[in-house]
Amino acid sequence: MATHKTHFLEDGLGTALKTLTAIPWPGRGADDFAASLPWFPVVGLLLAGVLYGLSLPWQFLPISPWPAGIALLLTACNVSLTRGLHLDGLADWADSIGGLSGKEKRLAIMKDVSLGTFGGLALILALSARWIAFERIFSCNAGLCLIPVFVISRSMMVELITILPYARPGEGMGRPFVIGASTRHRILSHAATVLICIPFGPLFLLLFVLAWIQTRLFGRRCGRAFGGITGDLLGTANEMVEITLLMICAFQGHPG
Repeated sequence: MATHKTHFLEDGLGTALKTLTAIPWPGRGADDFAASLPWFPVVGLLLAGVLYGLSLPWQFLPISPWPAGIALLLTACNVSLTRGLHLDGLADWADSIGGLSGKEKRLAIMKDVSLGTFGGLALILALSARWIAFERIFSCNAGLCLIPVFVISRSMMVELITILPYARPGEGMGRPFVIGASTRHRILSHAATVLICIPFGPLFLLLFVLAWIQTRLFGRRCGRAFGGITGDLLGTANEMVEITLLMICAFQGHPG
């Protein structure tokens, strides 16, 4: 039993880290990729902790506060830590819906490695929104709100993985996670997310519900336009939810 629990921790968390971040992991990861899904919110917690930790030393430097500089640094670090994976998915999705193509054509456009006009604009808007939100959040000393925001956005990826089929024929980065994904994985992921959000106050429980609604609406669009979910669409969902919640937190100006 102890060995089974150890493998559950090492393999599940390791696979989640290897998939969602550039953080090295010594283990080989899980053979059952779906077993890593409950760990997605934990990866969000770790990423947010790293970014918040990077922001702390700048508050003690003998120079005038520079929230915009800190925000730019954290935006760059976030891209580096996640390998730009979610942004790449967002750009591919934006290119695919830029025209009035059919499902097969949209999937083919998302698989194309070249960047189109719509994808480039989506990247500019996403990075600008994140930078602006970070600047406001850290100028208000509300950096801790990154933790529930990053946790919720990763949990919403699990929501889509467990409710939609894999859209692309053949192999793809998202297929191993969709195969074997179940309601149990979704419940565990959301339960972990709620437990992490509770100490941050009722605002973030409300944001969890808002993110769930946003994700469900996006999932319906994916079902109609693509016939299911892909790795690019999961990355898009993460970016949409994360930026939405960051902007709300920035508007609030405090962690709740």
